[in-house]
Amino acid sequence: MTTATTFTPDTQTRLAVARQVADAVLFEGYVLYPYRASAAKNRLRWQFGVLVPPAWSATGEEHDFQHTECLMEPKRDATLALEVRFLHTQRRVVQEARPDGTFETVRELHLDDRVLVPWDEGQEEHVELTVSVTELAGEGVVFPFTRPASEETEPVTDAAGRVVGRLVRRREEISGAVRLSTTELDGPYRVERLCVVVENTSSWTPDSGGDRDAALPYSLVASHVLLRLDAGAFLSMTDPPEWARGAVAACRNLHTWPVLAGEPGSGDLVLSSPIILEDHPAIAPESPGALYDATEIDEILALRTAALTDEEKREARGTDARAAAVIDLADTMPPEVLERLHGAVRSLREVTGRQEPDEQAVFRPETPWWDPGGDASVDPDRDHVLVDGRTVRAGSRVVLRPGLRHTDAQDLFLHGRSALVEAVLHDVDGGVHIAVTVDDDPGADIRREQGRFLYFQPDEVEVLEDA
Repeated sequence: MTTATTFTPDTQTRLAVARQVADAVLFEGYVLYPYRASAAKNRLRWQFGVLVPPAWSATGEEHDFQHTECLMEPKRDATLALEVRFLHTQRRVVQEARPDGTFETVRELHLDDRVLVPWDEGQEEHVELTVSVTELAGEGVVFPFTRPASEETEPVTDAAGRVVGRLVRRREEISGAVRLSTTELDGPYRVERLCVVVENTSSWTPDSGGDRDAALPYSLVASHVLLRLDAGAFLSMTDPPEWARGAVAACRNLHTWPVLAGEPGSGDLVLSSPIILEDHPAIAPESPGALYDATEIDEILALRTAALTDEEKREARGTDARAAAVIDLADTMPPEVLERLHGAVRSLREVTGRQEPDEQAVFRPETPWWDPGGDASVDPDRDHVLVDGRTVRAGSRVVLRPGLRHTDAQDLFLHGRSALVEAVLHDVDGGVHIAVTVDDDPGADIRREQGRFLYFQPDEVEVLEDA
């Protein structure tokens, strides 16, 4: 029987393994650097997994459903646990206290440590259900759900404890449905195709001036699904066994993609996400915490956040509690934690050299393989390449003729410019790259000092006659 209930301790434990990555999906792009509501890129919110009401979906802008299909090998009497996770948008209004005891809506409210502004917050929502796999055959089951409208008020006090305003948060009613069904596939193995559809069924309709912003409070934001099979296993949709490749190719996944979750080698968990992931995704152990920005590297983001002005940090802290947490994280990050963000090598292993009898020997080269000095066969400062039968090396002068591959818009500005060759480099695939500084570039000395050059292939340069 299908039930909306609290999961068993075993299921909770297993789902918890996948929730760390699922949380990253839930809040991906939630608030972007510089974490201020006034920043241009924070004015268009919610980019991933937004299931809008059907009336707004009809405009063709976004979708009102996600459709997941994956393969599983359930054992007899297996039970499927499902958790739909999404954000429910709540509108936050800022009001300032007046001497007569009333409150007036304002655009901002200045406090000593932050500046409060209107903002859309995301309230986490979960739909949990458990169902026997045998119930899903044929038409399957439908589980409708509703989240009611609500309004909450939070007083705002100053450093002295006096009420200077309040925050009013309003959530609109949203409704949806989860549809589950299975189809047993032909073949020597007991394999079933599981279909999970999550849809927004809210009855909201846009008025004549309605837009996406008006539809968001009635939408399921960052919607994704966690699945757990208590007996049996799911098959990888990314790297299935050879005998299942045809069945995997026949699966339909719309606006989402399922991957195996949990520890590598396990098959009882699936995360179906609007962001395409690899099997068994994991948060990098070096990550100090959630930074929410969808386009940045942790190290760069932490450094730039720490460099914000005090006024920018005050506004960020007043924008959202999660933005305030990022500001505090960047301000208090120890140097050793920041250093770990510079990068990590995970695929190296020791190379075993020749072993003498009864002796364990491990060969460790004096220079690591990733160090340019580790390969004595190349020397960028002295290597050369032939261009139209003429030798080009460091110190040669050339004319740039890029654009053959149409890879860079800057080629339009560099075509025909003369340049000085700084180095000739050979890559591991046998390719040759000519590093140059452009003549009359006022930053050439800085580029040379930092080793930042422009790179061209031999057929993109001509040797100057007077070289």
